[in-house]
Amino acid sequence: MEVLFSPEGLLSLLTLTFLEIVLGIDNIIFISLISNDLKSSQQPLARRLGLGLALGFRIVMLLGITWLIGLTDPIFTIGDHPVSGRDAILFIGGMFLLAKSSTEIVKKTEGKEHGDHSKKPKSLLGVVIQIGLLDIVFSFDSVLTAIGMTHELVIMIVAVIISMVIMLAFAKPIAEFIERHMSLQILALAFLIMIGMVLIAESAHVEIPKPYVYSSVGFALIVQLLSIRAAERNKQ
Repeated sequence: MEVLFSPEGLLSLLTLTFLEIVLGIDNIIFISLISNDLKSSQQPLARRLGLGLALGFRIVMLLGITWLIGLTDPIFTIGDHPVSGRDAILFIGGMFLLAKSSTEIVKKTEGKEHGDHSKKPKSLLGVVIQIGLLDIVFSFDSVLTAIGMTHELVIMIVAVIISMVIMLAFAKPIAEFIERHMSLQILALAFLIMIGMVLIAESAHVEIPKPYVYSSVGFALIVQLLSIRAAERNKQ
């Protein structure tokens, strides 16, 4: 534990915690969008279970670092392209995000679900399963980032726990804010489509710098928030 309270350890902890929060933004958005389709009484539980699963997957992966690194070893090839277990998981996760987000955009833009509670999921379990499957994919970026930042397992686990507590605190206000503004829901779904494309590209060993992705989304979010603010002021 001494390494955790050393100057180098504290710096690594702060830096890694910040990076984990940034990488967890897409996870929060996905959980918020999916949980908003549930009954109001079930939404907080879905968010807590979703982030709890995310925390659990990350810790399990950190404890199994040797196994995780082994997933980068090729298991088969397609032409001249080697495919590892990590590639397969990223590809499947990316395709799921593309399909899910595209379907939700169609439903929202056609107005089939707006105010129609008969279209809500039949059970909390179905939503939690969807969140859990995507948590596995999102956890890869998180854990691989942690491995690249430090070799101290205790720092990795503490950083992941702190970031998850912070995200849990902000999950509810983010979900409620997104629910009130359809334009933000569409923007968030478009963001998830972009993340899906990034995951598919990474599965093909095409690295897209994350700062470019988050910067473009951040710019679009700022513009949309300014637009919402201007519209609210015009109503007054």
